Amino acid sequence: MKNRFGKLALTTAIAASMLPALAAARPVTLTTTLKNYGGGGAYLVLYVTDAKGVYQGTLWMAGTHGKFYRYLKQWFRATRGNLAEVNGITGASVGSGRSFSIKLDLSDALFDAGYKLHIDAAAENFRESPSDVVVPLTKAGAGKPVRGRAFVKSFTYSM
Repeated sequence: MKNRFGKLALTTAIAASMLPALAAARPVTLTTTLKNYGGGGAYLVLYVTDAKGVYQGTLWMAGTHGKFYRYLKQWFRATRGNLAEVNGITGASVGSGRSFSIKLDLSDALFDAGYKLHIDAAAENFRESPSDVVVPLTKAGAGKPVRGRAFVKSFTYSM
């Protein structure tokens, strides 16, 4: 139980650290459903870029074996493979056809300000899919499903 609170606190700190110190935060639920691609568990990473496409921070990662993170190409390039970016905010890889939801606090300053949420995906014996999902963080976009390019069947965020 203590570990869950540590992960939540770290996730919240990372999300909040991307933004001005006085920004208010709101609970946001990120839900991802994978396609039935017929393979083993997928590694996924959810991260944010600013309006210029510059990496701002990692929100969560599915997959705990660091040696496979290099297949999450755009995230890996942006972070230079720095495992400190995901220390404490990782979970198990996600199986074909399965869904997962994470809830975290995101600053209001991320919404309607040009920030984008990215999901990079990779699974063994399949081509990796950098930016499988790219969605602008807008209040109007909340609750609207977005299709992924390869592994992700749908992604939504709700506030």
